[in-house]
Amino acid sequence: MTLDTPTYSLQQGQLPLLISIPHLGTELPPEFAAGMSDSAPIKQDTDWHLDRLYGFAAGLGASVLQAKVSRYVIDLNRPPGGESLYPGQTTTGLCPTETFRGEPLYEQAQAPDAVQQADRLARYWQPYHDALRAELDRLKALHGAVLLWDAHSIASVLPRLFDGKLPDLNFGTADGRSCAPSIIERVVAEVGATGFSHVLNGRFKGGYITRHYGSPADRVHAIQLEMGQDLYMLEDPPFSYLEYKATSVQPLLQKMLLQALTELKRLSA
Repeated sequence: MTLDTPTYSLQQGQLPLLISIPHLGTELPPEFAAGMSDSAPIKQDTDWHLDRLYGFAAGLGASVLQAKVSRYVIDLNRPPGGESLYPGQTTTGLCPTETFRGEPLYEQAQAPDAVQQADRLARYWQPYHDALRAELDRLKALHGAVLLWDAHSIASVLPRLFDGKLPDLNFGTADGRSCAPSIIERVVAEVGATGFSHVLNGRFKGGYITRHYGSPADRVHAIQLEMGQDLYMLEDPPFSYLEYKATSVQPLLQKMLLQALTELKRLSA
């Protein structure tokens, strides 16, 4: 079953697996775009093509939740109160006013005020999270436990956010709080047999979704994967999907998900 709304689409599966893609959206409603800078329409910080990269997941039986509205309108992976998830480090906020590279997203005095931010929270943020919570609850009721895989990608070199080149695969479990150790261990073990670099709980430990919903004690296990975009696409405009690269990483994504599900089933037995 597929639920399609103005803010998200949700394809419901039967496995105890929900793949969330909160930064896939590219829509900039005209009412917001009118006051934004020339940097905004480029939408460079989008998690481009992850619906295509994870296109195999629905066929496996996973549920897939995809955002439609750009993170430049509101960031679905930030706390509703706007507090920083990485104190002391450069980040973008709930309603970003600049790009990852520090470029302003709004013309002077056009950034959303508190009332406008609250409106965006109600119109875009809350429906996505309501759908996410409801789907986790549905799958947990069916299986007794559920895995939430929060899928992200980012430019592999962003000096303002991190030093040097980012590892290919950046796993986050909120320093071990959002997922049982044995699940993430089996996931990471799959990477060891490949040529991809990886890190666990490095620069990206998991955003709001991973930290808020992941609760092993309640049988909800959450993993964030932040991928370097050079693994599957052109990192500069027009941000083209590169099939020859994607076909190298897709089998690994599938193996990692299946390993996580195998361990989830073992823990739930």
